[in-house]
Formats: sequence, C-alpha cells, structure tokens
Amino acid sequence: MDATEAVRQAYHAHYRRLVAQLYGLTGSFVEAEDVVQEAYARALTRPARFLAVANPEGWLRRTAFNVARTRYRRRWLFDQLARSRRIGVAEQVPGVSPDRVALVAALARLNRGTREAVILHHLADLSVEDVAENLGVPVGTVKARLSRGRAQLARHLADDAAPHSLKTRSSHA
Repeated sequence: MDATEAVRQAYHAHYRRLVAQLYGLTGSFVEAEDVVQEAYARALTRPARFLAVANPEGWLRRTAFNVARTRYRRRWLFDQLARSRRIGVAEQVPGVSPDRVALVAALARLNRGTREAVILHHLADLSVEDVAENLGVPVGTVKARLSRGRAQLARHLADDAAPHSLKTRSSHA
C-alpha cells in the first residue's frame, strides 16, 4: 500500500475521534480540526515514516498534540502582546452543544498536564500505561493526574450547573 492510500484509510478510521480529542485539549472545534488536518498533512509529507509506524492513530495523535502545543506557545506570546494592549483580540464562540461547551470549559480550567492525561485516557480511550508513554511521564504521575482531574472536573461541572438548577427551582416556586 502506498502512503497516500494509508493516509486516506487512517483519515476515514480516525479523523473524527482525533478531532474530538483535540477539541477537548484546545477548547476550539476549529482549532482541533486544523491541528488534526496538519497531522495528516505531515503524514503525507513523510510517507516512509508514516508507513513504518506500528500505530498510525497514535502517531497522528502525537503529531496533532505537538502541533497544538506549538500553537499554544504561540498563542501565549500573542496573549502577552494583547495584554500589553499593542494588539486587539477577537472573541471565538464554538458552535457545539451546551454540554460539550461546558465540558470543554471545565477541561480548560485544568492545568495542561492534567488536561492532557484526562483527554488521552477518557476521550482517546488510552490505557494509563499508554497515556504515560504518550506524555513521557511515569504511570504514577498519570494516575495522580487522572484522580485530580476527575475531582476537579466534577467540581467545575457542578459549579457550572448550580446556577442553572437554582434558576429552574426558583421559576417553579
């Protein structure tokens, strides 16, 4: 099989799942699509490397995460310029369900390492060992991040739901 065909098959098999995972990481559906598409483009520019990988989805995910990290660093620099009021910033509104928006907002409140572990384990369905390998950290670190992340997500999502439930109760009174 040639590289173009391998990438095409990987696209059909993994694209949607990778976009969902990267959406959780980046907080932007458009950005998630962009970084996943960049990963596929890199696969096409390195055909021998892509054909040689044992786990194409893992390679694409790792590449997309690296692209997202690079963009995050660049965005951080941009934010520094915006804070100094040298440039203006446009707001971005993702066009997805309220539940997904709430989840992504809660994920965004986690520190980066915890967020990456939660996304890889719960959205990418990777084992703790695979998450550790992907992130280059010990298994114990992943377990701690997952435990902390789940507790923080539960708190953040409960905090976000509380005002809604109070409004609903007061409207019935």
